[in-house]
Amino acid sequence: MSRTVAVIGGGYGGAAVAKALDAETDVVLIEPKDAFVHAAGSLRALVEPDWADSIFFPYDKLLRRGRVVRGRAASVDPGGVTLESGERVDADYLVLATGSGYPYPAKMDTDVSAEALERLRATHAELAGSDRVLIVGAGPVGLELSGEIKAVWPGKQVTLVDPAVQLLPGFDPALRADLEGQLGRLGVEVRLGTRLEGEPPTAPGAARTFTVGTTAGEVLTADIWFRCYGVSVTSGYLGEELAGLSDPQGRIRVTETLGVPGHGHIYALGDLTDLAEAKMAGYAMRHAEVVAENIIAQVRGDEPKAVYRPSPVPSVLLPLGPHGGVGQAPSPEGLSLLPAEAVAAYKGADLFTGRFVELFGTA
Repeated sequence: MSRTVAVIGGGYGGAAVAKALDAETDVVLIEPKDAFVHAAGSLRALVEPDWADSIFFPYDKLLRRGRVVRGRAASVDPGGVTLESGERVDADYLVLATGSGYPYPAKMDTDVSAEALERLRATHAELAGSDRVLIVGAGPVGLELSGEIKAVWPGKQVTLVDPAVQLLPGFDPALRADLEGQLGRLGVEVRLGTRLEGEPPTAPGAARTFTVGTTAGEVLTADIWFRCYGVSVTSGYLGEELAGLSDPQGRIRVTETLGVPGHGHIYALGDLTDLAEAKMAGYAMRHAEVVAENIIAQVRGDEPKAVYRPSPVPSVLLPLGPHGGVGQAPSPEGLSLLPAEAVAAYKGADLFTGRFVELFGTA
């Protein structure tokens, strides 16, 4: 029975699906990084460098039977994967799990964990010596970064700028009101409905005092800035035979079984998919459960029947440092709002690092 599965991408969904498939299939996990990076902890690692080691998890204990190939996919076709090195991995099943890119420090800009640690510590030093911080982008990443900075340095001036006219559009008004209140108590200055007239004259994360104008006519002075916008889907490796799978934004179209239309042996999960939901690690790991169940069914000679349907109620767990934050989750009544204490207890305290200690066997 055909049972070789190539998983392209070792992020949240890719690592989880490889682990789930390991006992019953021959898994090959293809990933360019030398360690899994728990991106949800990267902002905490920036402000607390002694905590930074806890966001990197080597792949060497993830799989018992399968193997991890360190490399980057150059081309994927229905029969397997060709790496940039020229190595070929033939497979009976393919799982596309390459996710998305995002500016540093929310995601690392190197594949080498030692280099990423060094970069985080250097940026921490730049941030520690800066009194005024400008964050461009007031989505979940920018908001979370503002809370992490204020938790460590409550006296720093932190300003958020975003062209959106409200924070977290699409979420419950009571959640937004709670968020605005917490930001106000932290002293975070929020400028909505405006954008910078030009990019600051220094690189993000590098300390140097500058002034920059906004389209609202305000002049902002800061000592350091961070870019917290700009998701880019990673799907440029699709070969000619699979090039039509993606939409104009590079996202992969999937069925309710998370299969790729027209290719019964190819699946996609995580940020890469065209599913109408926020791109969150928790969703990617739920996708992994569905994909693993369907591939195991096929390996056993059965039909893939597990389905994934996005929740009609958007979810968010957004810490503002270890002790604050807002949350919204589905409930039997439609939605449930989570107070700061619940967000802190569930996510803010350790940002789910314990979950990945178990997944990667690093206890």
